[in-house]
Amino acid sequence: MNQAARIYRVIFHNQGKIYEVYARGVSDGALMGFVEIEELTFGERTQVVVDPAEEKLKSEFSGVKRTYIPMHAIMRIDEVEKEGTAKVSDTDSKVTPFPMPFYGPSKGSD
Repeated sequence: MNQAARIYRVIFHNQGKIYEVYARGVSDGALMGFVEIEELTFGERTQVVVDPAEEKLKSEFSGVKRTYIPMHAIMRIDEVEKEGTAKVSDTDSKVTPFPMPFYGPSKGSD
């Protein structure tokens, strides 16, 4: 698969929900502790049936060029063959983000 055609499925926690989105670019980004997701993709609108959940996500990310997700909120990133349906689902009480320490700049010795 060539670089331009890559599609990633990104699953992450956000405000008590699990988001599953598709994007053409994922990187460690310029902000420490965040994963950069860019070029979010949504299903073709040529279909007769429209998924209201996907439409809500499309609306939420309307006008977003790239988004930064905290690293500890990411559950999984997969490179996939083709784009699927973006969705938001409720978490169950068994899903908890793994706590990660924050590594900030170290203080200089005095």
